[in-house]
Amino acid sequence: MRSSDKKTNAARLLDKAGIRYNLIPYEFDENDLAVQHVADSLGQDIARVFKTLVLHGDKTGHLVCVIPGDKEVELKALAKVSGNKKVEMIAMKDLLSVTGYIRGGCSPVGMKKRFPTFFHSTATDFDTIYVSAGVRGLQIEISPADLIGYVSGEIADVAI
Repeated sequence: MRSSDKKTNAARLLDKAGIRYNLIPYEFDENDLAVQHVADSLGQDIARVFKTLVLHGDKTGHLVCVIPGDKEVELKALAKVSGNKKVEMIAMKDLLSVTGYIRGGCSPVGMKKRFPTFFHSTATDFDTIYVSAGVRGLQIEISPADLIGYVSGEIADVAI
């Protein structure tokens, strides 16, 4: 199941749920937390390396958007599918207190609370995708269907 001895909260939760995944370590650069660096370090197409973004909706409160590393969140589309009139990224200073994670290590698995989670539709184009394991320098390679099912995610066109 794992290719590393590092156990993150996200990995422990997936273990407990009986979900197969691989932990993939990579060299992270404190000054370059961009997804392109992660994809290059993994030797993977950036379209398979997904970033986890946390936003706030005017009606629903916090929500999570998981999109390919080469895309940007489409705020109007996300607002519409999430039942909000408007959504906006949360302030970076609030990320740790809201999710329990820091920038560059935010996983859709194991946040402090379960938030509505939306995956860009391209996630299901791949047998496996990569998301943060909850710390910088470690990714989870996982079946998108397993991940989406585990976090009770919804698939939508939420990125451009």
